[in-house]
Amino acid sequence: MWERSHSLERECIVDNPTIKEIAKHAGVSKSTVSRIISGKGYSSPEARDKVLGLIEELHYKPNAVARAMVSQRTHNIGVLLFRRDHPIASHPFYGKIVDAVLLEAARLNYSIFVTTDHDMSYRSADFMMEKRVDGLILISRLQQNVIDHITSFGVPFVMVNGSTDVDGVIHIVNEDEEGGRMVAEHLTQTGHERIFIIAGPQSHRSHHLRLKGFMTYMRHVGIQDSESTIQAAATSSFGDGYEIMSRQWDAFRKGGHTALFATNDMLAMGAMKFLLEQAVRIPEQVSVAGFDDVDFASMFSPSLTTIRVDAAEMGTQSVRLLDQLIRQETNVLPPGQLKPRLIVRQSTACSAKDQSFND
Repeated sequence: MWERSHSLERECIVDNPTIKEIAKHAGVSKSTVSRIISGKGYSSPEARDKVLGLIEELHYKPNAVARAMVSQRTHNIGVLLFRRDHPIASHPFYGKIVDAVLLEAARLNYSIFVTTDHDMSYRSADFMMEKRVDGLILISRLQQNVIDHITSFGVPFVMVNGSTDVDGVIHIVNEDEEGGRMVAEHLTQTGHERIFIIAGPQSHRSHHLRLKGFMTYMRHVGIQDSESTIQAAATSSFGDGYEIMSRQWDAFRKGGHTALFATNDMLAMGAMKFLLEQAVRIPEQVSVAGFDDVDFASMFSPSLTTIRVDAAEMGTQSVRLLDQLIRQETNVLPPGQLKPRLIVRQSTACSAKDQSFND
């Protein structure tokens, strides 16, 4: 009679058993069940066998709240994308990072909260703390006071495409300076010396290092700064590339420039659009090179020579490394910088110095 009654009771809870019901049928306390599930603390072998047997028999699956209470983890990760300029999440470079984060997080059984922050305030970080995230992925440039605020929470985090001087922070970045050098080498080896440069915001690590690497190589091969024209862009947008090129068009023609380098693809393609509207032949009259290898770079006509930055790998690495930090693995090693790769397409060719824009 007891066996039948006991079986009926189990049938009533088989669809959605709780820790309390598991404890009741095992004849132990809820705290004992919690210790056995989490693997932390002492429990007798007899109690452990009973509890694990019931968990298997009743197909117990802890819900998110119960799992967090037991393990002190929510299995949530916060992704903060800091960017002053629009678009943010839909940006062809940063969007690829976020997509890779979502894919790898799902593989590792994490849920993701994503927020963007235009003002670089504390608000987004505070929002993530309210969600009790296990860790944070910080994408793009951050102000030091925001990093200090996030550090004060004691929650592990990694930075993607940005850096800080705070000791022990893991950064996932591209070798931007080397990439800038590679563009300069390619253009000079194809005979270009007078190069027009559109440099994205120099407060951003990537744009600063790309320009630095480019100019360092130019000096190395004996081409003086005076032979190039550098125009600073307020943003890294397609619109700014177009606007700068249109504003500088007369100076560009008179300056004898045979090539253009922009520190990201969007600036480069914006400038290319203006040049093509002026019936400038690319690359016969002007070679153009960018940086990032966003998807649009291969779709543009002519297709854009650029430096490939593996944005998807940045996103994937960020989740894997953060997972190691969350699980408190020892000797979590910071990754090396991602190697850039020169992708030569239709927009660059040997310099044709004898051609006029009036042809």
